[in-house]
Amino acid sequence: MVRNLSRNPRQKPAEMNDQLKESQIVDELAEKISPFFSIYDIQQQDDIIYFFGIPKEDGKIIYPKLWTVFAEKGLQFTTKYELGEHMLIASPWKQANERRWINAVLFAATCITTMFMGSFLFGADPILNPSEAFKGIPFTIAIMTVLGAHECGHYFIAKKHGMHTSLPYFIPFPSLIGTMGAVIKHRGPIPNRKALFDVGISGPLIGLIVSIIVTIIGLFLPPVAQIDTGFQFTLSIPPLFEFITRFIPLNEAVQRHPVAFAGWVGMLVTALNLIPSGQLDGGHVLRAMIGEKASHISTFLPFVLISLGFYVTYIQNKDGFMWVFWGLLLSLFAASGHPKPLNDDIPLDKGRMALGMLIFIMGFLCVTPVPFQFQ
Repeated sequence: MVRNLSRNPRQKPAEMNDQLKESQIVDELAEKISPFFSIYDIQQQDDIIYFFGIPKEDGKIIYPKLWTVFAEKGLQFTTKYELGEHMLIASPWKQANERRWINAVLFAATCITTMFMGSFLFGADPILNPSEAFKGIPFTIAIMTVLGAHECGHYFIAKKHGMHTSLPYFIPFPSLIGTMGAVIKHRGPIPNRKALFDVGISGPLIGLIVSIIVTIIGLFLPPVAQIDTGFQFTLSIPPLFEFITRFIPLNEAVQRHPVAFAGWVGMLVTALNLIPSGQLDGGHVLRAMIGEKASHISTFLPFVLISLGFYVTYIQNKDGFMWVFWGLLLSLFAASGHPKPLNDDIPLDKGRMALGMLIFIMGFLCVTPVPFQFQ
């Protein structure tokens, strides 16, 4: 094996350390590549590494098996056949030109909108007296913590698996809670089912844990006096929230304190994200658990939600529009299908399968047929 990794004796110690580190990375890559690609020469030019050898398997099989190996080192690779030689060409992953100021601006704007809408929950009227908007700060902290924990769960687990993802984009919106949530962008392929499962479940799992903590804190806080703004609504308490209140003596605060309400919102967000359809977190988790069979459930579920919406509206005479909206939205997502992991052959271990079933049960316990009703 020949390596074109020359060292200059006049190099500075820092430069020599960097080159030694690069040589170590090359050695580690060569060791992991060798079961699939018999290497007889390695050359390096600038930041690009060329592995010359003989493939032991078809290129279509080698790529998904080695993608994670290179991604863990911050590299991407391609296969090439030129002048009678097979090559694996590794190069630094080209980072997207992210404008992080957009993430910061959206985060700040969402803090403002949640604070403004949250102040109404504290009995303030920021329209007549703008300075009273600051009363909504506790609600902002609670709701942004819940939503931020959800998205950060996705972000850090994706990074752990060598996947490339953006920072969260919060969505300010003058709704009941002042936001439409947050999203992150995934770039590049999904290495395997394990990565798909871990990334999909991390957001709801961490978000739910934080929601429970926020709910408990809110239930211990005293009720807050409300003002009549002509915009009133009642909440339906999901089974998990109801279970928590059995251990909290201040049951009268369940629907009164805004921090407890933020915990309720977190549970609803968890339940909606865990619907096993399309590109929702539940869709990712189910796809990782049962493979391509998940497409049948993903296609069928929107009709179930639309039917539930009509049942709630016309049989129970309550507001079921939310389910109709989600059903129509998911029907569009389901039509685009689900991206296939590079390595789709290795099923999940029993531990992840059990955790997947548990998180779907927890999601079911976080919602009711009519979560809220406007008066």
